[in-house]
Amino acid sequence: MNDSSWGAPPQAGYWAPTDRGPVQGHAPAGPTYDAPEAQQTRPMPIVPDVPAHGGNQDDDRGAARQAGPPFGDETPSARPHGAAPQKPEPMPDAPQPAPQKKSAGRDLGAAIGVGVALGAVIVASLFIVKAAFVGVIAVAVVVGLWELTSRLQERKGIKAPLVPLAVGGAAMVVAGYVRGPEGAWVAMALTALAVLVWRMTEPPENYLKDVTAGVFAAFYVPFLATFVALMLTADDGPQRVLVFLVLTVVSDTGAYAVGWRFGTHKLAPRISPGKTREGLLGAIAFAMVAGALLMEFVIDDGAWWQGLLLGLAVAASATLGDLGESMIKRDLGIKDMGTLLPGHGGIMDRLDSLLPTAPVVWLLLVLFVGSG
Repeated sequence: MNDSSWGAPPQAGYWAPTDRGPVQGHAPAGPTYDAPEAQQTRPMPIVPDVPAHGGNQDDDRGAARQAGPPFGDETPSARPHGAAPQKPEPMPDAPQPAPQKKSAGRDLGAAIGVGVALGAVIVASLFIVKAAFVGVIAVAVVVGLWELTSRLQERKGIKAPLVPLAVGGAAMVVAGYVRGPEGAWVAMALTALAVLVWRMTEPPENYLKDVTAGVFAAFYVPFLATFVALMLTADDGPQRVLVFLVLTVVSDTGAYAVGWRFGTHKLAPRISPGKTREGLLGAIAFAMVAGALLMEFVIDDGAWWQGLLLGLAVAASATLGDLGESMIKRDLGIKDMGTLLPGHGGIMDRLDSLLPTAPVVWLLLVLFVGSG
């Protein structure tokens, strides 16, 4: 409704009640209506100066014109003849909201407890029996594949066959530990072939989509995890795996701590709004310092400058892995891949930065100190 629908201004006429409703006519010499009737005029709503919804300002000005004058600023037709305009009563100041403290966005107590428990299992299996740690990797791979394929089916209707992926993924990790890179590649090829054949037992609709997702899952989870088993084959394998794990955790911790405290510039707002450039700088700084210390004191024949390069590479790969996982979750429309780990989400939510970092650390350690 606009201004013209309300009729002419008050000076040109008035609204006189009749048995058929109000009729507009010429204004008489004196008042033709009682003040009590005028007091029954419905007050107009208060129109804010700035729209709260962030819409187009021209539209809001139009809405203000349609709504009429603000409440308390009476028009002549709504005020007894000769009466002075009433001044609006001052509105009390709205209470200001109390400043909110920054929130970590998750249950830190549960996250720390789960992290310590996982760390204890990893360290115990890593330095007591190497084969036990290979089993830990295989279990993590199978659970991660289950989470990924379940979310794909729930959110996208993609049925990547879990059985050949789980069997082939565990075999891939074991083959990498026993036979080296050649064994890992052969196991990867056989797993992809098994996915293609397994899916043939179902109708052909969506065959290409399902097998493509299955091959992607085989590469993304078990094949990348196999590089952790490859690190373990060296004489100082436990130390190499420890360096890999510590650097990834330190990188994530540095990004989280610095970004949470000082982060103002978004790194990739369309992918992961919580990540900032300041957080990335924190990840780089923390990882480079930790890398220099670890290469100098943990890895035989390692040098501090090699640790600086290693830490820089880990910070980059861990951040890219985290962003890649965020892309997948945004495409699926979910926040976490699972709920198995309180305070963390699912297994895949913890493997996101570890998986792409594993081949990077394996390759640089081979280049720096050899494969033995």
